[in-house]
Amino acid sequence: MELNEDANLDPGQVEDMRGRRGGGGRFRLPGGLGGGGRGGSGGPGIKLPAGKAGIAVVAVVLLCLCGFLCLGQGGLGGLGGLGSLGGLTGTETDTATSAPLDETCSRQNVNRFDDPACVNLAFVNSIQAYWQRALPENFGRPYQTAITRYFSGAVSTGCGSADAGVGPFYCPGDNHVYIDLTFYDELASRFGAPGQFAQAYVMAHEYGHHVQALLGTEAQMRRQQQRDPGNANQLSVTLELQADCYAGAWARAATSTTDAGGQPLFTSVTEQDIREALTAAAAVGDDTIQRKAGGRVDEQAFTHGSAQQRQQWFDQGYKTGDPKRCDTFGNAL
Repeated sequence: MELNEDANLDPGQVEDMRGRRGGGGRFRLPGGLGGGGRGGSGGPGIKLPAGKAGIAVVAVVLLCLCGFLCLGQGGLGGLGGLGSLGGLTGTETDTATSAPLDETCSRQNVNRFDDPACVNLAFVNSIQAYWQRALPENFGRPYQTAITRYFSGAVSTGCGSADAGVGPFYCPGDNHVYIDLTFYDELASRFGAPGQFAQAYVMAHEYGHHVQALLGTEAQMRRQQQRDPGNANQLSVTLELQADCYAGAWARAATSTTDAGGQPLFTSVTEQDIREALTAAAAVGDDTIQRKAGGRVDEQAFTHGSAQQRQQWFDQGYKTGDPKRCDTFGNAL
């Protein structure tokens, strides 16, 4: 993968909140459980017991956390049940970042693509440039830009308050994507999914949730979950796999996306890049996460899809390059 050194990045699509303290109400899950935790907790203020009982509680947290979390102002579309593993990092600080993104990520900074903040800004610009064209062309709907917010440690959102242990997520309550960039260290070292295009997959998946919100798919899915609670998990899986497919469709078109002046944002996307994305998709499969949590694989508890399913649907989007071929729902809605 090569990003174009001559491209002008649009820092207005990212709000850098690192160094600010998060706050507000906690995530609320069905049954009163809190959101993703760190250090072996199922969320803020919830301690998991040790031994077999602890494994049982982890399984419950997985079931609740892996899907769209049921929050006050709408669900939160995350990458997977990462918080259930505990120990996901992210350091909250009081210190502001060294320079604003318009300086750090300027063309005049020859080292800008050594900084994950600038690399991910380029991903955000490319993904949104793709959907600005693809959404009206394929679905007859205008695209509305969504801001990505970089945070450190914890953050307040329109869906409640989150910490870094939740992993990257999209909040339909405020139409923002949220990410603590230290997540990528975990993705590489703990989940075995290194590489910059693994990061691109993460961002494209979250923006897939934004597209679902714009198209009304997410709202339809929620209504169907209420009508058919017995299939709530499977409906969540279907939504997540569609976001993976949308990510693949963007990846196919990434080299055709440009900045405001027409400069390509990517000069190349290689087969190695696609392998990195597929590795990341497998790493956040429900079965992979359940095994890492120390439990057995329980397909009834899946809310994002298996490793194989997530790879399959990303590949579907990539090989066809057609977001209309991402109809994971069929007649389910």
